[in-house]
Amino acid sequence: MTVLLAEAAVRTTRIALGTGIVGIWNRSAATIAMAASTLHAMSGGRFVLGLGASTPQLAEGLHDTPFEPPVPRMRRMVTQIRALLCGERIPLGVTTNARPLKLNVSPAPTIQIHVAALGDAMTRLAGELADPWAPFLYPWSRLASGVERLREGATRAGQPDRLPEIHPFVPTVVANTDAQAREGAAWFVSFFATTSTVYRDSLMRQGYRKAVEVVLAANASKFTGSVPADAEDLLEQLVVYGTPLEARRRLGLWYEAGAAFPVLLPRPNLTPEERALTLETFRPMLQSA
Repeated sequence: MTVLLAEAAVRTTRIALGTGIVGIWNRSAATIAMAASTLHAMSGGRFVLGLGASTPQLAEGLHDTPFEPPVPRMRRMVTQIRALLCGERIPLGVTTNARPLKLNVSPAPTIQIHVAALGDAMTRLAGELADPWAPFLYPWSRLASGVERLREGATRAGQPDRLPEIHPFVPTVVANTDAQAREGAAWFVSFFATTSTVYRDSLMRQGYRKAVEVVLAANASKFTGSVPADAEDLLEQLVVYGTPLEARRRLGLWYEAGAAFPVLLPRPNLTPEERALTLETFRPMLQSA
């Protein structure tokens, strides 16, 4: 990821660049801070750092690292990374008898740290420590509940009037027909519901247990990317999709619900034509912003 961002940094001059997200189990705070400082310098200050707990499947099945309660780990990582980026010595939390070191690079205290959070405790932590809050697969109609948790965290930090902006990551599918767009949206929802207990449990906690169970049943014997009509609300709540006009309308719902900067996540392996259609669909909204 950092290699790709470095390549993008030297080939562009205006766009923002960011990690969405760096998992907190597979890198140390110092490794992340060094990469962030370098990308900040290479991009002329256009880099933002996104952190998230990732999932047990990735932490354990890919990085061979035990997945433990993530909130204490996230608190330590954000605190340590901020200190290092400010040119300070790292506040040690594990090897507390060691001599704490600092980075031998120029400080970069202006780098924003985005925290991906779904559960109440992690969202409160985002309210306490994060710049933007960056949830993924979070229903747009539930953003107000997330804001309340952010407010609780900000109050805990003694800054009740300082709330992080809401920068949700939103799966996005634009197509020439409604049927093609729905098929792509259904793939997003069914893939994450069937492969990740984190997103599945989050949706169930937020009142979508029946809809999630319908999706699991539809893909039980073999993954088909199916979302039956009984679970249609998951598509409406989680995905910006449709023909260009409909996709823009659905994106507007996120802004109306309180999102300051929805981050649109296209499907993987788009053709050049599909990529161009997606970009052109939302260009009018950027020009009017």
